[in-house]
This record gives sequence, C-alpha cells and structure tokens, in this order.
Amino acid sequence: MKKVILALFLFSSVGAFAQNVTREDFDKEIKPLTDKVKTLQSDNSKLKSEIATLNSKLSIANKSIDSLKSQTQENSNAISQTANELGIKIKETGDKNEGKITEVSESLSKNSLYGIIGVLSALLLSGLLYWLLSKRQKTDKTEVIEQLSQTKSSIEESLVKEFGKQTDLIESQLHLLAQQKTGSPSNANSEPDHSLALKVADEITLIERNINLMDKNVKGLKQLLRSVQKLKDNLAANGYEIPELLGKQFHQGMKLMVVNSVPDDNLKKGDEIISKIIKPQVNYNEKMIQSAQVEVSVG
Repeated sequence: MKKVILALFLFSSVGAFAQNVTREDFDKEIKPLTDKVKTLQSDNSKLKSEIATLNSKLSIANKSIDSLKSQTQENSNAISQTANELGIKIKETGDKNEGKITEVSESLSKNSLYGIIGVLSALLLSGLLYWLLSKRQKTDKTEVIEQLSQTKSSIEESLVKEFGKQTDLIESQLHLLAQQKTGSPSNANSEPDHSLALKVADEITLIERNINLMDKNVKGLKQLLRSVQKLKDNLAANGYEIPELLGKQFHQGMKLMVVNSVPDDNLKKGDEIISKIIKPQVNYNEKMIQSAQVEVSVG
C-alpha cells in the first residue's frame, strides 16, 4: 500500500513539473527519489529478515520456558517426595534412639547413676551460682572469683564424700565376687562369670574420671584415691587387672575402640595421646575379657 501511494506521488510530481522542466532537470529530480525508494525497499527487506529471526528466537525461548516449567514441576515433586521420605526416616530414627536410650538407662547400675547425677548437679549448681554472682556488678572481681572457688571446693568435697560411700558399696561387691569364686566348684573347662567384675571395673573408672576433673587439694581426695587403689588391688587378688591407659601414646595396633578424637594444640604434630577412658580394658589371668573405649587427643 505504501508503495502504491509513493508511486502516485511520484507520477503526480512528474506531471506537475513536466511542462516547466527539461529532460535533464527531470532526471535530476527523479533520481534522488528513486534512490530513496531503493533504500527504503532494502531497509524493509532487512526489517523483515530481522523480524523473522526474532520470531524464530522467540519460538525457541518459548520452548525453553515450557521445558523449564516442566523441569521445575518435576523438581518440586521430587523435593516433596524426598521431604516426606526424610520426615519418615527422622521419625524412625527418633523412635530407635528413644528405644536405645531407654535400654541404656535401664542397664545403668544404681551406684553409677548416683555418681552421674551428682556430677551433673554440681555442674548445674556451679553455673547457677556463677549467673547469680555475675548479676552483682558492683562486687569486686577478686571477691567473686574467691566465692566461686569456695563454692567449687565445697561441691567437690561433697562429691568426694559421695564417691567414698560408693567405694564402700563397690568393696562389698568385691567381697561377693570373692565368695562366688570360693563357693563355685573348680572346673578347668568352664569360664567364670565376669559380669560382676566388669561392672565393678566400670564403676571404678567412672570414679577415676571424675577425680581427674577435681582440684588436687580438695579435702578427702587423697583418702578417696587410696580407696580406689584398694579396690583395684582387690580386683587383682581375684585375677582381674585394669591396665593404665590414660596418658599413654596411642597407635593403630592397640586393641581398643577410639570413640572420639579431639585436636590438641599442646601436642606435637602427629602425636596421639589417650586423654579419656570411657570404658576400661579388663584382663582376667592376663587375658583380655573387655576391650577399652577411649578418647584420643591429636596434635
């Protein structure tokens, strides 16, 4: 339509000036117009080509968007399914852990439970006292530290007394162990029941682990250490030995289980030291009947 209008305009222009201009003037007038028409036609062709290219790109983009929408929906469905499965697994794991915790709680001896409760109560009381004392901002710092130290000493003295009572109970268990050995008929082929001895060994280790956390100058601590050594001697008299592993160098050939490894900047690089006994190694007549569970500090 534009071409037709342009042509009519050209012809009308030519008719208007045909009578007043020469051939040469006519050519001068018409040539620029012809060149402009050609330029417009060329530009129009380029625009059509670019529009076709843009339409092609737009079609490809629409297809990509549809593909992305489909993939997004699939990912959303997969995430929902995974979340549901994970929720079920978490619930199952929680149920299993609750069952295991119940079993462990039921298997703890009464004396060991008292010891753990005592230590936890001491830690809780220490934290509470520290919080209360920290509220007194006008109190001199030295006085606060001294009060905390006195409180800590008092708590540790109470724990020493409790552990002392516990050693008396353990000693009675050792007497029972000796009576069992004396009363049971000797049979070279039968393996004795080690359950009571292993229980006593575990309780001795628990007491020693708590002693290592206390100040060495606590009142009654030396007497408690003598009582613990006496228990070990009684165990040894019945053929049971608890090898000393705390502070020993750890190497891969040792027959024990490493429960946890913690970094220690005070050790040389590559050094591994047994820093905590979770469960003691117990030997009977120089033969291991229980392997140790330990924590190792790594340099």
